[in-house]
Amino acid sequence: MKIGVLSDTHLQVPDRGLDFILDNLFAGTDLILHAGDVVSFRVLERLQEWGAIVVCGNMDDWQILDAVPQIRVIEAEEKRIGLIHGWGAREGLERRVIARFPDPKPDLIVYGHSHIPFWGKKDGALLFNPGSANSGRYSGATVGLVEIVGDRIDGRILSVEQ
Repeated sequence: MKIGVLSDTHLQVPDRGLDFILDNLFAGTDLILHAGDVVSFRVLERLQEWGAIVVCGNMDDWQILDAVPQIRVIEAEEKRIGLIHGWGAREGLERRVIARFPDPKPDLIVYGHSHIPFWGKKDGALLFNPGSANSGRYSGATVGLVEIVGDRIDGRILSVEQ
């Protein structure tokens, strides 16, 4: 299974950058996850056209807060994936998002908020932050791909270059 992952789009309206991500970088994916800070309902609608599973973030408007939850756990290829945005300072963000999920923890936790891409383990949890799909504060625009094959979960960060 191939999963497209993005976060922190921070868009008022769908744009060419989002279309590039969906049409090109996520072509052939089985699932799309968005870890919050969509910002506007029009962008949420565009993501939902692609069947994206979305959580709200701290910058999302009231329509998004009413439409999607703050936290989700989904099943994909017999793996549990936790989806959350995150909040607060960058320092300790991973510990805070891990703590939001009850035991047993998901096999993978996807989060955003920091705009800093991350793939790896912290405190025994496998974490994936795709960075910001709309030019990150600390790096260029990035998204991610997660592949689940058998018991293996692999993630990689992709630069959004058109």
